[in-house]
Amino acid sequence: MQSFIFKAALCGSALLLSLTPALAQQQQHVMANAADMTWKDGPPSLPKGAQMSVLYGDPAKDGIFVMRLKLPANYKIPPHTHPVDEVVTIIDGEFNIGMGPQFDAAKTTALKAGGIIAMAPGTQHFVQINQETVVQLSTRGPWGISYVNPADDPRKSQ
Repeated sequence: MQSFIFKAALCGSALLLSLTPALAQQQQHVMANAADMTWKDGPPSLPKGAQMSVLYGDPAKDGIFVMRLKLPANYKIPPHTHPVDEVVTIIDGEFNIGMGPQFDAAKTTALKAGGIIAMAPGTQHFVQINQETVVQLSTRGPWGISYVNPADDPRKSQ
C-alpha cells in the first residue's frame, strides 16, 4: 500500500506542474476562465492520450483538489477504482460510464455536458469516450487509481 501511495504522490507532483503560474500562486483563492487553463499530458496512471489541467490544490497531497481531463475520441479507461469519493462533472462532450469489473461499452450510461457522477470509494467503473470530452474531477488527494485487472494499468508498460 505504501508503494501505491508513493507512486500516486509522484504522479500528483507531475499534475501540479500543469497549473498556470497565476493559478499556482493562488492556492487559497482561485478564479479562472477556460482560456486560463494550461493543458499537459495526462498522468501516467491513465491510458495515453488524456490531457490534464490542475485548477486547485495538489493531487499528491492530502486535501481537496480540482482537475480537468481532456479525453480524445475513441478513448477507454479499463475498470478501476479510486480510494476516496470522487465527483466527476462533464464540461463538454459525452462521458460514457459503466459500473462493474468487466469493460462492456454496451452497458455504459452516456452523460452530456452538465451531467455529474458521484462515486463512493472502491466503486468499480470504466469509461468509453466516443468524441473529445472534457470532465472535471473534484476529490481529495492524494489521488489514486487501481485497475481491477492489474495488467490494464498503463504504468506497468512503461
